[in-house]
Amino acid sequence: MLPTRSCINCKKDFTIEPDDTAFYELMQVPPPTFCPDCRLQRRLAFRNDRSLYKIKCALCRQDTFSTAPQGEPDTIYCLECWSSDSWDGTTYGREYDFSRPFFEQMKELFHTVPTRARFALPGTLTNSDYTNLVSYLKNCYLIYNSDYNEYCMYGSEIESSKDCIDCTMVDTCESCYGCVNCQKCYRAFFSVDCEASSDIWFSKNLSGCQSCFGCMNLRNKNYYIFNEPHTKEDYAKKVEELKKDFNLEKAKEFWLKYPVKYIHGRQNTNVSGDYINNSKDVRNTYIAKEAQNIKYGMWVLVPPAKDCWDYTEWGDGAEKIYEGVTVGSHASNVMFSQMVMISSSHVQYSLNSISVKDCFGCVGLKSKQYCILNKQYDKESFDKLRTRIIAQMRNDGEYGEFFPITMSPFPYNETNAQEYFPLTKEQALAKGYRWKDLEEKAYVPTKKWNEAYGLDDIVLCRAWEEDSKKAQEHKCTKAFKMTKQELEFYERFGIALPQYCPNSRYFERSKFRNPLKLWHRNCAKCNKDIETSYSPDRPETVYCESCYQQEVI
Repeated sequence: MLPTRSCINCKKDFTIEPDDTAFYELMQVPPPTFCPDCRLQRRLAFRNDRSLYKIKCALCRQDTFSTAPQGEPDTIYCLECWSSDSWDGTTYGREYDFSRPFFEQMKELFHTVPTRARFALPGTLTNSDYTNLVSYLKNCYLIYNSDYNEYCMYGSEIESSKDCIDCTMVDTCESCYGCVNCQKCYRAFFSVDCEASSDIWFSKNLSGCQSCFGCMNLRNKNYYIFNEPHTKEDYAKKVEELKKDFNLEKAKEFWLKYPVKYIHGRQNTNVSGDYINNSKDVRNTYIAKEAQNIKYGMWVLVPPAKDCWDYTEWGDGAEKIYEGVTVGSHASNVMFSQMVMISSSHVQYSLNSISVKDCFGCVGLKSKQYCILNKQYDKESFDKLRTRIIAQMRNDGEYGEFFPITMSPFPYNETNAQEYFPLTKEQALAKGYRWKDLEEKAYVPTKKWNEAYGLDDIVLCRAWEEDSKKAQEHKCTKAFKMTKQELEFYERFGIALPQYCPNSRYFERSKFRNPLKLWHRNCAKCNKDIETSYSPDRPETVYCESCYQQEVI
C-alpha cells in the first residue's frame, strides 16, 4: 500500500508515491501536507496575468500598467525603474526575529520592498507595454503568459508566433485567429488541436493539411470540406458560401461524429496529464513542451525543463524546482518561490528576484548572494542562520509549504486560481482571501454588438447584454473598441467583426480546452483502461493511443 495523507486544506486523501518520496529526499524537504490540487490552487493565487491597471510609477512618476491598483501593494515601480540600479533591495534588509513566525516576517518585508508593476523579462519588449508575464515581444497588445512573438493581440500562452489574434495555446503559428492548441499552423481560423496545417477553417485535430473547412481527424489532406474531398475550384466556391453563416457551434456538432485521443500530445514517452508534447517522464502535468521528469507541473512552456515537482509556469533551462511559480531562465534548485529567474540558484522562500544565489526569505533582490530577509551575510553566518530558521519553521509546520494564499498581493478573483478553482465572494472571504468587486467601466457605447461599427465606435459587448452577472464573473469590460491592426486583419481574411469584448472572447475560447482534472475510464473501442481529461459524462468518443492511431493516422 502506498502511503496516503489527508490534505489539511480540503481534507481529502492523497497518495505519496515512490517517485514523490525520492524527489523530496533529493531536495531535502518534508512531504507536503496539501494535496496536489490544493498546492496548485495556492500557487495560482499568486499569479494575476489578465487584470491590468494604469498607475504612476512610485519612482519616476510616469504612467505605467500594473497588475495591482495604485498603492496595492505599497510601492510599485515601472519595469524600467524596478530593473534599474537606482535602488537596492538590501537597503530594506532586517534581522530575523525568532520570536515570530517566518511567514509573518516575510509578509511585512514583501509590503515594504518595491515591487514591479507587472512581469516582463528586462530589455525584451518593443512597443508591447500592455502585456504581462511575457518576454521577447514586438508590437504585441493584450497578450499574457507569452514569449517570442510579433504583432500578436488578445491571447495567452502564445509562443514564437506572429500576427495571431484571439488565440490560446499556439506555438510557432502565423496569421491565425480564434485558435486553441495549435502548433506550426499558418492561416488557421477557428480551429482546435491542429498541427502543421494551413488555410484551415473550423477544423479540429488536423495534421499536415491544407485548405480544409469544417474537418476532423485528417492527415495530409487538401481541399476537404466536412471530411469529403473536393476539387480546388469547387472548394473555393463552397467555402465562400459556407463562411457566411457557419460557426463554431455547428463545427462542434460535426466534430462529435469522430473519436478523440485520450490525451492532447505528440511524441511523448511515459507521460500523464494533458497538452504535453515531445516530453519524457512527465506526470500529472498540464501543458508542457520538451520537458523531462516533471510532476504536478503546469505551463512549462519554454523548453527545456527537467527534474521539477509542483512547478507552475516557465522553463527555459529550469531544473530542480519545487513549489515554484514563474521560475525560469536557467534557474536551478529553487523552492517555495515566485518570480525567481535568470541563473538564480539555491533559493528558498523568495519573491521577485533576479540572478540571486543562496538567498532565503528575500524580496526584490538583483545579483545578490547570502541574503536572509534581504540582509547581507558572509557565507558562514548565512549557513548557520538559515539552518536555525529552517529548524524553527519545521517545528512550526511552515517549512515545506508554499506561501499561504492570505499572503498573495492580489484579490483571489483576479488570480489564475479563480479561473481553475472558482470561489464565490462569500467563500473566498470566509477563508480570509481578498476579493475585489468589479468596477463597471464608465463607457458609453455608441453601437451595439449587432450593429455595423468601425474604428471610432465603442461597442456594447454581447455577453453583457446576454447575462451581465456572468459577464462580470468573466471580467467583461461591458464595451470595447477595435484597433486599426485588428480591423485590417479581419478585412484581409474575411472575418466578421467580433461581438464580444476581448475578455469574454478569452473565456469562450477556454471552453475548447480540457480541464485540469483526470478521470479513469475505458477506451471506447478496445475497453483498455485510460486516464484522461475527458470526463465520463462528456459526449466525445475517447480512444486509447493505439486505437486512435489505427483509425486516424
